[in-house]
Amino acid sequence: MAKERSLSPEARSILGTQISRRAVLAGAGGVGAAGLLAACGGGNGASAENTVRWGNWPLYLDFDEESKTYPTLVKFSEQTGIEAKYFEDYNDNDEFYGKVQAQLKLGEDIGYDVVTPTDWMAARWIRLGYTQKFDAANIPNKVNILDSLASPSYDPNRESTLTWQGIMGGFGWNVEKNPKGIRTLDDLFAPQNKGKIVVLTEMRDTIGVILLGQGVDITKVTEDEFMNAVDFMAKKISDGWIRGVKGNEYAEDLTSGDATAVIGWSGDMFILASENEGKFDFAIPESGGTISGDNLIIPSTASAAGKANGEKMINYYYEPAVAAEVAAYVNYVCPVKGAQAEMEKIAPELATSEYIFPTEKTASRLNVFRSLTPDEETKWAEAFQQAQGN
Repeated sequence: MAKERSLSPEARSILGTQISRRAVLAGAGGVGAAGLLAACGGGNGASAENTVRWGNWPLYLDFDEESKTYPTLVKFSEQTGIEAKYFEDYNDNDEFYGKVQAQLKLGEDIGYDVVTPTDWMAARWIRLGYTQKFDAANIPNKVNILDSLASPSYDPNRESTLTWQGIMGGFGWNVEKNPKGIRTLDDLFAPQNKGKIVVLTEMRDTIGVILLGQGVDITKVTEDEFMNAVDFMAKKISDGWIRGVKGNEYAEDLTSGDATAVIGWSGDMFILASENEGKFDFAIPESGGTISGDNLIIPSTASAAGKANGEKMINYYYEPAVAAEVAAYVNYVCPVKGAQAEMEKIAPELATSEYIFPTEKTASRLNVFRSLTPDEETKWAEAFQQAQGN
């Protein structure tokens, strides 16, 4: 087993987000919920004085199937009088950015007052001047962010971002097909999984896990090391081991039986296990896993009212009791101090969940893929796409 080590400051800064991609499990129900809410909200039109428009990933928020509402969001509106229009518009970071990039560049309203990009994409928004700095007076609960998340390299003082949820990347598998579990790359590429392996379209997770398995420190990875890992993945695809490189929908392959092993996300695997009588499992690789986060940010194009309302909403979700309610649904790493104690009141069995509140031992084996320069980001992403045959 790889020697365990403490998380770097940057890794700790990101022990924070990424939605429970529960839409892949909710199927049509998830899509229906998104459509319902968007319809009720009247679309992404210009923000009114008492409105906030939030763009997020599919079912990344507590959802009540009976009422077809988001309980915590309903309570926020009741408490503040602010109408929250919620849009499940994220499927992929690059895809979403591509949709709003031209408007951002022109300074035109993009239809959102709060958006939720993953850390590396949040860094791009900040670098290009597409975010607004928070009014600290509107977010007093900012002090509740975990110390480990308080100073990411892309926003050292958390002036423009706050973690939404945190996600761990590692191995997921069908227990019946892999009774001994999967802890190494050799386990992943075992004979019983040939042609039934799926890896993530999120480059930093898939290549990150491969690199760690090759003994590379992803906080300092070089271009040669990265390209070597990409070549490794490309050969596994061409040799018929990897059946697909997928986004949120990879869980469907597991449930259908088309996949028996994946490089996947902790929250998804928790849900798959709980909803399929323990048929699936997840583990951080012996060589280490990845940690990444999604961030709540206010676009540069949001109006003054939209910004103020967005800040109030962000502050609300940093109340420990509210954060615990969300975490109980999404099952990703919760970034808010005090939420674990609140979880004990509403779902005691989840208060000890490594998926939501990882112990120091687990955290010590999680790694953040280093920040890339704009040139590296372009070149490395192209190489990753080409390896998939795209």
